[in-house]
Order: sequence, then C-alpha cells, then structure tokens
Amino acid sequence: MTALLLAHFALAACAPALVRWLGRRAFAVLALPPAAAACWGFASWADASQGREDVTVWRWLPAYGVDYALRLDALGELMVLLAGGVGALVLLYCVWYFEDTAAQLGRFGGSLLAFAGSMLGLVLADDLILLYIFWELTTVFSFLLIGHGSTVKQNRRSALQALTVTTFGGLAMLAGFVILGTVTGTYRISALVAHPPPASGTVATALVLILAGALSKSAIWPFSLWLPNAMAAPTPVSAYLHAAAMVKGGVYLIARLAPGFAHIEPWRPLLLVLGTVTMLLGGWRALRLHDLKLVLAYGTVSQLGFLTVLAGAGAYDTGLAAGAMILAHALFKAPLFLVTGVIDHATGTRDLRSLSGLGHRLPVLAAIAVVAGLSMAAVPPLLGFAAKEAAFQALLNGDAADRWALAGCVVGSALTTGYTLRYVWGAFARKPGVPDTAPHAVAPGFLLAPAVLAASCLFLGPAVQGTEDLFATYAGAFPRPAHPYHLALWHGVGTALVLSAAAWAAGIGLFLLRDRVELLGRAVAWRSADLVFGRCLLALERLALQSTGFVQRGSLSAYIATVLAVVLAGQIAVLAVDEPWSGVPAPRLWDTPAQAGIAVLTCVVALLCLGVRRRMKAVVLVGLSGYGTGLLFVVQGAPDLALTQFCVETVSMVVFVLVLRRMPVHFEENYTRWRRVLRAPVALLGAAAIGCVVWIMAGVRSASPAGSAMVEETAHHGLKDVVATILVDLRAWDTMGESAVLAAAAIGVTSLIYLHRRTESDELLPARPSGEPPSPVHTGGASPGERHPSGSTRWTAWTLPHRDLAGLPEGDETAPERTWLAAGKTLAPEHRSVIFEVVARLVYHPILVLSVYLLFCAENMPGGGFVAGLVAGVAFITRYLAGGRFELAAAAPFGPGLLTGLGLFVSTGVALGGLADGTVLHGWTWHGDWAVYGKVHLSTAVLFDCGVYLLVLGVVLDLVRALGAKIDRQIERVAALRAAQQERGGR
Repeated sequence: MTALLLAHFALAACAPALVRWLGRRAFAVLALPPAAAACWGFASWADASQGREDVTVWRWLPAYGVDYALRLDALGELMVLLAGGVGALVLLYCVWYFEDTAAQLGRFGGSLLAFAGSMLGLVLADDLILLYIFWELTTVFSFLLIGHGSTVKQNRRSALQALTVTTFGGLAMLAGFVILGTVTGTYRISALVAHPPPASGTVATALVLILAGALSKSAIWPFSLWLPNAMAAPTPVSAYLHAAAMVKGGVYLIARLAPGFAHIEPWRPLLLVLGTVTMLLGGWRALRLHDLKLVLAYGTVSQLGFLTVLAGAGAYDTGLAAGAMILAHALFKAPLFLVTGVIDHATGTRDLRSLSGLGHRLPVLAAIAVVAGLSMAAVPPLLGFAAKEAAFQALLNGDAADRWALAGCVVGSALTTGYTLRYVWGAFARKPGVPDTAPHAVAPGFLLAPAVLAASCLFLGPAVQGTEDLFATYAGAFPRPAHPYHLALWHGVGTALVLSAAAWAAGIGLFLLRDRVELLGRAVAWRSADLVFGRCLLALERLALQSTGFVQRGSLSAYIATVLAVVLAGQIAVLAVDEPWSGVPAPRLWDTPAQAGIAVLTCVVALLCLGVRRRMKAVVLVGLSGYGTGLLFVVQGAPDLALTQFCVETVSMVVFVLVLRRMPVHFEENYTRWRRVLRAPVALLGAAAIGCVVWIMAGVRSASPAGSAMVEETAHHGLKDVVATILVDLRAWDTMGESAVLAAAAIGVTSLIYLHRRTESDELLPARPSGEPPSPVHTGGASPGERHPSGSTRWTAWTLPHRDLAGLPEGDETAPERTWLAAGKTLAPEHRSVIFEVVARLVYHPILVLSVYLLFCAENMPGGGFVAGLVAGVAFITRYLAGGRFELAAAAPFGPGLLTGLGLFVSTGVALGGLADGTVLHGWTWHGDWAVYGKVHLSTAVLFDCGVYLLVLGVVLDLVRALGAKIDRQIERVAALRAAQQERGGR
C-alpha cells in the first residue's frame, strides 16, 4: 500500500518532465499508478469480500497514539477500485482531450496524479490524523486543478471558493477528530468503530464537527455552492474529482464511521434531513439550466444527498444499498462528464439550446450517453436500477424517519429522471428551429474511457449479485436483520418497483413540461447562494480592512509601545495580586566587577538610542548594545552563546547598512516632547518588568534543573559541548522547526523585494545614439556587458565614459594589470579600495575554513551549524563589500535558494531517516579507526548540523543579494539615467 502511494507522488513529481518529453502522451504513463492500484484492488476482491483485511502499521507519534496505519477492508476495497480505475481511465482520456501546446500541462498532470494518490491514501487510512492529512492534500490539489486556467478570473474565484469551504470544514473536522481521540484514547478508526464511546455531549459535539467536514467535502446543503462553480475546471477534473473521488470523500467518511456512531444523536436526524434537502434542491435546480456540465453538476449535488441518506441511515440494508449506489453513481456520472467534454471539444459549446442533431452525427457518443443516463435514471437492466431498488427497499424496512426520507428520495428520483432526459435531449436530439450542429471528428480513443464506464453499468446490472459479498461484508458491521436484503436485478413487483415507476412517470412529466418547469423554477428561485457567499466575503474583507486600518497605523514605535504597555499592565496585575516574590532570594547585582562594567556600558549605549535622530547612528548603537550582551556571555562562561551573538550582530549590522542606503538619513517620524516623555518610561518600565519576572521565575523554581540531566546525557555519548548537543540531538525538533521558519521568512522578504515593481524600470534607460559604437560593460574582463532587453548595450553607474569618471588614459601598454578580486574591474576607480580588496582576498578563505572548523568541532568545542553558517556568510559579505555585486556573483555563482533548499532537504532527510528505527530524528553514532587519521567519530547529528549550516548560509546570501546587489542595480540605473540626460543636454 505504501509503495502504491509513493509511486503516485513520485511519478507526479516527474510529470512536467514527462510532458515536455512525450507531450500529451505522457498522460498514458501517468495512468500507470492508478491502474496498478485498480489491479491490486481487483486482486484483493476475494479477500476483502470474505472479511480479511490488509493492514500496515508504523508507530509514528506513540506519545499521542498517532500511527501511520493503512487498512484495506470491504469499504476501502470499493473506494480503491473507484479511485484507481476511474482515475486511470480519466488520465487516458486526457491524451485526447488536451493539445500538446496546452499551457501548464505538466503541472496539471502532476496535480491530477497527486490527487489520485491523496485520494488513495484517504480511503486506506486507518488513523484519524493520517486521514486528515490526506483529506487536506485532496483539498490542496483540487484547488490547483479547479484553478488550472488561472488566467481566467472565474477559474481563480471558483478554486478559491472550493478551497475556502472545504478547508473550513476540514478544520472543524480536525477539531472533532482531536476531541474524539482524546475521549477514547485512540485515533485508530477500526478501534473507534469496533468499540465506540458511550453517548455524551462531548462525543456529540465531536460528531457534529466531523460531519461538518464530511458534508462540506461532499457538497451537502448548505455547503453545496462550491461544486457547481468548480465546473470551471477542465472536464477530466469534473469527471474524476466531482463524480468518483473528491466528493465521495465525505460520503466515505460517513459510511466509515456510521457502524460505530449512527446510534448517537444527532447523527441520523442531521444526515437524513440534510441529505434529503440536498437531493431535492440539487435536482430542482438542474431542471432549469442550459449548460450540460452544470446540469450534471447539480445532478451530482442531488445524488450526493441521496448517498448521504443511505450512508448515514445506520442499518444493514441501507449499508448494503449505500455500497451499491456509490459504485453505480461513479460508473454513470463519470462517463456523462466525459461525454460532455467530448461534446465541448467537438462543437465548442455546452449550451443545450445551441446543440442539435448530434445523435445522428455522433451515434457512438450518443449511445454511451444514453446507457449512462438510463443508469442514472435507474432504468432496468442497468446497475443504477438495482442500486436504487435496494435503496428504496432498505428505507421501506426502516423506521418512521427512514420512511420520511424515502418520500423525499422518491421525489428526488423523479427530478433525477427529469434532468436526465433534459441532458440527453439537450445534447443529442434534433430541435425545431435550431440548425444541426457540425462537430469535429472524434478520435476512437477519445471514447474509450466513457465507453468502458458505461459498459460497466450495463454489465454489472444483471451481474449485481456478484458484488453482494463485498457490500454485505461492509454492511455486516451493522446489526443484521432477520431477513436481510439481497442485491438482485429483479425482485418482482413490489412497493419499491411501484415507487420507481412513479418516479419515472413524474420525471417524464417534468421533462414534457420543461418550459413551464423552467419558468416556475426561476420564479420561485431563492437568492443565489453564490451571491450570498460573495457578499459575505466582501463584508469580511471590509471588516478586516477597517480593523487593520484602525490598528495598523504604520508607526513601529507605536506598535512597540502598545506591546510593552500590555505586557507591563499584565505583569503589574499579576505581581499585585499573587505577590510571587515572597520567599524568593534577593538577586545579586553581579558576580564579578567585569560584569558590572560591561552591563553599565551596555545600558548607557541602549539609553543613548532613545535620543538619536540619525538612522546610521541608531544602528551602530544598537549593534554596540548587542556586542555588549555578547561580552556578558563571555564573562559568564557561555562561549557558544557569545559566538552566536557576535555573528548575528555582525550580519545584522551589515544588512542594516545595506538597507539604509535607500532610506533618509534622519528618522522621519516627528516626536513631540510629551510623546517622548510618555514613551521613555514605558520602555524602561517594560524592561524592568521583564527583569523582575526573570528574577522571580529563577527564584521560585521547585523542580531540579534539566541542565544536569542534559550534561549527563551528553557525556554518556562521549561529547562535551552540551549546547550543540541540545540543538542537534536532544531538542532537534525545535531546531528543525526554527530552520524552516527562518527559511520561510528569508524567502518571503527577498521575494517581496524582487517582485516589487521599481519606478526606475529598464525601459527608462536610454539606448546609445545610432551610429555610435557601444561601450561594453566590463565584468572582470571575461564576459560581455549586460544588455538591455531590446538588444542595445546598457550603461551602468560604474561603466560611464572615462571622461565622466577619473580621466584615466584610454589604454595601458604596460604589463597586464593584476587584480586581487575576480570582479574588481567592475567597480569604477573612485569606488574601489585596494587595501580593502587585499584584506578581503587574504581573509576570505581563512574565514571559510574557520566556518567548516566550527561546524565539525561543535560536538566538543564551541561552534555549530548555525554559527558556522553565519561565519561563512561573513566571508561572502566581505567579498561583496570589497568588490560589489559582480564580485558576489563570482564568489557564489549558485543561487542562494539552492543552498536553502539543500539545507532543508538534508535536515529533513536525516530526521526522516530515524523512521528506520521507528522514531523521527533518531540518531546513530559510528566509531572507527582510520589508518592515517586515527580514531573517527561520526553521527547523524553532524549531518543534521550540515543541513543547518547550508540553510543559514543560503539565507545570508539571499539577504545580501536582495538588500545589497538588488539595491546596487537600482542605484546604477538611476545614475545611468542621470548621466545620459546630462550627456544629451551637453550636446
């Protein structure tokens, strides 16, 4: 099972490359994993029908009772066949549906295959948390698939709407899962169904939250608005997600939990009422639409309501009927969507008012649609008839609530017959006054997928008894009645058949009166749910804007003052009420005189920041206060912290200086005297409150410190550096999370900078006058200059004509000049410092060697991946400051994102490697003796630290490129523009 899941996602990652290589034929390759899943499902049919289960369990989070648990039983077998079989056929259908030149075809194929893998994981998951993960993966991939044509506003809106509705439902469902797992002490679905908890308010709340997620996924009213709008997706998406896969997820979850929880209120009333209402509303709406795809969409909503009634009724017979109906619905609705795609592809329209005579032009396509449509209308001898007969009889055998639901389902079946006839007539019949539609030729392969599915409806109708063992195995989880229902095509003339005949007759009447029905439907139509949803979102957006405008005033000092005031008020209230200082020993002002001196100087520097008006001076003072803090660490005996503090302050000051080049010299915010008088005490009192809290927390400690245990554990592994061991071993989860946050923050900041549209765009730069030879831009003497997109050589601030720089001679016939840096010549002479270049050249490699030393000595001496990455970043910063952005490009020709991604990959890979021993981040240690080197000690913690090293280095390079090289380019453009204007004015 795990191998099948991995195959889906692995091949999905390769989809863009396959599409570039094979074109649309790549979809045939992408169909292999779902086809393999379907074959595995067919091979497991006999075992699942006899009640045998295929189970895979890995301990994942044992402390929380969460496992990686997969289970294939009877219900899972049905869903695997649908997810795999229909998925493979839809992917084959894509070979003829798309053109090789279609935009983003590789991404579409990868998303569709990844969705199939997510759906497979969802129906196999035997753990609530694992099920939720796959549940949300289907949500994400459906968002990508619905919004495939992202250039169209409607597609983007529909995708966002589907994501919003299903995500909120999923979050509610997650809360229900957590409550249920906490109450029962397990998240295993099989255990929960076998031994459900007793009814209580807590369990009922959890079930309502879980059902909210299931109902939103399956588009049950009032969450049904997203499904019709999702028809903006390509037809293969509609055929798979909205007929056989995604929308079945909610029905599947209801069917999965029903054996254990259907007896707990409000399970049955909620599902029976909402399912029946959805069936009626969806069917009624489908009778007045003209888009064939929308007719099927609202028909799908109606059928999902029917399935919800059957899956949630909680009885043996309804469970049997639910299994048969789930299978039948997938087999008749998917081919109808695919047929609609063929019609749209061949004629360019889906409007039934414009289509006429297609039945004569495309008889095979019409035959496929008629077979699937008759199965949807439950006409014998098709599978839909046998499934609906089972459903009617099961509800007849139930209690009063089931019979009320049956009445609604009979009316819904009449509506189903009506919109089925409307679809077939609208697509293929010849209409008076409408000229015959001339379709394009349809390739035989295009009809393969819908033909196979429609033929399955025809074959499984008479052979429905062969599926009973599988469905009865699932239904066996409910109490078995004395006379259980048996699936068969013909049970004789009975109440169920009479109800079916009444539904057919009423449906035919609705079709014959279609014009009046359409007018009546429009006259009594409610306000559009889509319109209500849009207005609610607009109101929420306005409220958010007003709240943001009220709270976010754009003043950083105001924000900090507010935060400090709240913290100060809270701490004063706690101190005044609880008096926690009683019994706390008095604090020592200092341990050594050196501490006192450094602390006083640091405080003085910090106080000086309050009255500074120049930005650069403020940066220097803040940096000095940071260095003072590092000196306190040194005096206190914490070299690891001191080294980290020094490196962080150095990199931060450089980044500040780079940013200040594009900012005013002075702070622009005006402070009145009373505001200064008010804010300074708030800042000082806030600092005092924090210091007081730290003193009290240290003094009232009752438990023994954890430091001694960590020191002992570190020594047990033969190590000496406790801090580094904590970061990469004992608390590696924290380090991994912080690394991910650091990478996300850096990427977000730099992305905003790179995507910001500058006013000094390239188009403002003048080209040289015609006839004048271009002056190349030297980049170290090796490569030609940068060129304007139009092809003309572009000027930069550092490559203006020589007379504008320093009056140097045009040529030099002496020995060739040697430079200390690779790209030193890219700077104008007045911007170069030979001494700085020499120093940068001399210290660059030693700093890199030092960073590597700090990386690998961290187990026994101060260092570590974070500090080493910062030190390596300082080496590249030195090259940049000495030689400019071209020098940085020469020193680091690779992209910073490569290092960041590689660092995350290495750290995550080491973490996941621990699963081989059953626990994430489990560490291994190897001791050896090399002939020349001597004793060797290697551990996975060092590899984890290497990932941190690469990530930090990538982040530093990313910041320097964004805040340094990027700003350099902007300055060059402005200088070039001014120089060109001056030159034109001189002429």
